[in-house]
Amino acid sequence: MQPRPLRTTVIGSLPFPGWLEFASQHLDQFGRDDLAEMQDDAVVAAIHDQVSAGLDAITDGEQTRLDFNLSFYGYIEGIELEAASPRRYGPPAHDQRGKHAIRGELHAPRGLGAVEEFERLKRLAPAGPTLKASVPGPYTLSGRLLPNTRYEDRYEITEALLPIVRDELVRLVDAGCRELTVDEPSMSCYAERADRGRLVDIFNRTVAPVVGRCRLSTHLCFGNYKARAVGRRRYAPMFPDFLDFTVDEVHVEMASREFAEIEVIAQIAERRDVAVGVIDVKSYYIETPEDVAEYVRLCLQHAPAERLAFAPDCGLSQTARWASKRKLANMVAGVEIVRRELGL
Repeated sequence: MQPRPLRTTVIGSLPFPGWLEFASQHLDQFGRDDLAEMQDDAVVAAIHDQVSAGLDAITDGEQTRLDFNLSFYGYIEGIELEAASPRRYGPPAHDQRGKHAIRGELHAPRGLGAVEEFERLKRLAPAGPTLKASVPGPYTLSGRLLPNTRYEDRYEITEALLPIVRDELVRLVDAGCRELTVDEPSMSCYAERADRGRLVDIFNRTVAPVVGRCRLSTHLCFGNYKARAVGRRRYAPMFPDFLDFTVDEVHVEMASREFAEIEVIAQIAERRDVAVGVIDVKSYYIETPEDVAEYVRLCLQHAPAERLAFAPDCGLSQTARWASKRKLANMVAGVEIVRRELGL
């Protein structure tokens, strides 16, 4: 059950402040201490936006990452990072993010950087909100690496990455992380044509050492690069198979899809908590508190309050900060309307 009925949270990423976007393009002009200060300042800004909104659970906004997962490749030895995007012009799409060549055995002796991110969040966050970390899973990470004679297909690459991710999860929990999301959007995007049983097995082996040691969740996402999906946006192919993920909570995006397939949350709530995306991160329409309250009441027709949490559809990194702040504040306000109605 949720730590608090109708809990409010986020998926992980928040938009970079404008100054951080600029600075990230000119990193060679800063010293080591300048960069450390910049990282702290960015996380302070992300914390401020979430605490001001009144969220029950917050993250560091993934302010020190490049996208939700791309920076992880910088920690993995045995790959040659692609020097330039394969396509730089035209409408933004996933093919503008290329793939890296594998040149040796994959390993990450320094970890993946998520523990350092969480330690920073602990140091800077105020008392009160639950602190949440997120890590991309091995199947999703494998999608940006090219098979070779050592790792002949995506599954072999995934198996090489699995212990790397698994060890990072263990280190996070050892560092005090009690709320942990393992993001596997590739599993959602390819659920229609992949072996779902195999995907579930990969996921469960990845999280096995931390099951019962923290609150575990996963985010079933259809992609959000430059606010564009990459997979067919249907949940039907994922269930009931993905209910076998060893997690406490499953997050589904609903707002951008006008709450199509809302009935799936009843199926999830029979076995897991469910976090529902009620904020459309692909739209600059600012949901009002009344809009959100309406969505919460709709969800309560399918799942009990003690099973429900509410969040944006996906990470907010692709949404302008001014809009993200208003959307988060209105999300919390809308949930509070229903909490008062229910006497919670």
